[in-house]
Amino acid sequence: MNPLPDLEAWAIFAKVAEAGSFARAAEALGLSQATVSKAITRLETRIGTTLFHRTSRRMSLTAAGEAALERATRILDEGEAVEAEVVDRSTTLRGRVRMAAPMSFGVARLAPLLPDFMRQYPEVELDVQLGDAQVDLVAERFDLALRIATLADSSLRARRLCQVRILLVGAPAYFAEHGRPKHPRDLAHHRGFHYSLARGGNGWRFRHQRHGEFAQTVPWALQANNAEVFATALRDGLGLALQPEFLVWEDLRDGRLETAMDDWQVEPIALHIVTPPGLRRPARVQRLIDYLAERLQREPWATGGDSRND
Repeated sequence: MNPLPDLEAWAIFAKVAEAGSFARAAEALGLSQATVSKAITRLETRIGTTLFHRTSRRMSLTAAGEAALERATRILDEGEAVEAEVVDRSTTLRGRVRMAAPMSFGVARLAPLLPDFMRQYPEVELDVQLGDAQVDLVAERFDLALRIATLADSSLRARRLCQVRILLVGAPAYFAEHGRPKHPRDLAHHRGFHYSLARGGNGWRFRHQRHGEFAQTVPWALQANNAEVFATALRDGLGLALQPEFLVWEDLRDGRLETAMDDWQVEPIALHIVTPPGLRRPARVQRLIDYLAERLQREPWATGGDSRND
């Protein structure tokens, strides 16, 4: 015997008992009468006893059928209830959305966007997990993640929102004391702040339109696995750093920081929304994705527009 119970057949049995005939049960379930009849026969064969007395004029439950009816009805009711609940949750804006984002971006740019969404959709529960380590969306059951990177090929679905420039920045006081580098090789004589999760180790790689690529190892005075750690030391004129524009655009606007070597560019990265594989998403997840995409693309540091590949 199959170790799994034949839940479909038990549910059909309950509906037949309720309707009083195979024909009426088939109509209520949207099945053919033959399918209903085969399900009952399959169930009776499995349990080794009959569930209905059948004559040409009427049908009634056997003693075994009477004994099984209450629990079979419960199976049918629970199945209908769980299906209705799942459908309701997938089509209405209610329930939990579990989301991951990088720490600095989550605090500086994502967090200010959440209150408006929460006011619009008060029955959606947001579970936001911040960290610079890349999470496994499927294994850890995340509905979506924001990723700022050049994405590797994977089974995940990705929606590119915008480009994120990486800028070499320092305070006016730093440049006044140490000079402003004009070529990557000049950085060998400067103090750098190093993001320890960056690819390439201590080497900073730049590209020039005419001179091509140039990589330079920069002596570092401060190293951290979160780029926000550098903010105060940068403003105090204690060193230089390669920073994503979303972290420094206000300091640049207000003159607390300045860029250097503008003709030498670091390869930009991009902001993506990634989701697990599969074509269907609950309505609450899709609404949050659309909301974040619309809001983040209007950020003053965002360039490059929207590109969909999901």
